[in-house]
Amino acid sequence: MKIIDGGITSPKGYTAAGIHVGIKKAKKDLALIYSERPASIAGAFTQNVVRAAPVLWDEKIVQRGNSAHAILINSGNANACTGEKGEADCAQMAALTAKTLGGDIQADQVCVCSTGVIGVPLPMETIEKGITAIVPELAEDADHADDAAHAILTTDTFKKEIAIEVEIAGRPVTISGIAKGSGMIHPDMATMLSFIVTDASISSELLQKMVGYSIADSYNMISVDGDTSTNDTVLVMANGASDTQELTEDSIWFEDFKEAFDAVHLYLAKSIVRDGEGAGKFLEASVMGTASKEDARIIAKSIITSNLVKTAFFGEDANWGRILCAAGYSGVSFDPLKVSLKISSKAGSVTLLTEGTPVSFDEEYALSILKEQEIIISMVLEEGSAQAAAWGCDLSYEYVKINGEYRT
Repeated sequence: MKIIDGGITSPKGYTAAGIHVGIKKAKKDLALIYSERPASIAGAFTQNVVRAAPVLWDEKIVQRGNSAHAILINSGNANACTGEKGEADCAQMAALTAKTLGGDIQADQVCVCSTGVIGVPLPMETIEKGITAIVPELAEDADHADDAAHAILTTDTFKKEIAIEVEIAGRPVTISGIAKGSGMIHPDMATMLSFIVTDASISSELLQKMVGYSIADSYNMISVDGDTSTNDTVLVMANGASDTQELTEDSIWFEDFKEAFDAVHLYLAKSIVRDGEGAGKFLEASVMGTASKEDARIIAKSIITSNLVKTAFFGEDANWGRILCAAGYSGVSFDPLKVSLKISSKAGSVTLLTEGTPVSFDEEYALSILKEQEIIISMVLEEGSAQAAAWGCDLSYEYVKINGEYRT
């Protein structure tokens, strides 16, 4: 596989657009991704019991195994906690998009996603005008892909996109994705939207299976602030426009495709953490030597979710006891006297704990390591051979400022 220049329109048969319609004061706030062919659809959604209207709408489409033609996304308003009106508004957005696109497209072939402020009804008159305006803007060029990538953002400071090409039976197949997310990020999905499209031919059933495996080691292993949103959504479309043979798990090219597919999700997940609200440091917690991979996942997530760990890294303080403490309350049983711990960055590495015994270290050297923007926390247990990694960021004064003034 190889990473290529391009955005959400890189795979064949997709067009996109992003415009400003007035939900937000000035920035682009409505995006549309369109597949000329009916596409297989798969998805994953928030684990929050409070689920936004678009989540409920998209879940039904995915569960029915329907084909899909389009994904409509608005930013600036989450359409969450808006009652029956919110659900009706979501259905109207899908119906109007289908009608405006024309042809034989049905409302239940249009997924809808929203992100922004919770508990405020959608400005439907504004959105309806926006839908009629955005459809004529659909195009397959890079500028329109860029517009779509920017239109889904809220507190994000940069767009998140990637395109990867892989060869199937001697022909190129492309997988591309865009995402948004900066705050309300926590394992088991986050306040994030992620849209992946490919011109590979693959069934909705297999695509759904692949999404389940992929998110377990990507979006479900990131945390910015410990809050799981009402709107978290990952949607994947595969339209077969590459005209390659349908992929199955028995295909000799399946593993190559899966590797690229997973790489897209992992890149987007890490990009969300790098753009964590107010974040200055990107943290990786690597946990090795556990009895099972699930144990490693749980411990790694506990470490990167800990506010005390996050604030220690913000303060560039090698307060490693907080890391061990976070592992200890994760719920996984292990022997603390068999734990080794070190931190590293491009400035070097320092061992803090060896088999439960603290190691004397140079505080100034540790500080030089912690001053870097990307830091790896490595924890080794002696309970088995499994391992996993999770990704997070530090917690800063700026995070409080951003979220204290979110609605203003």
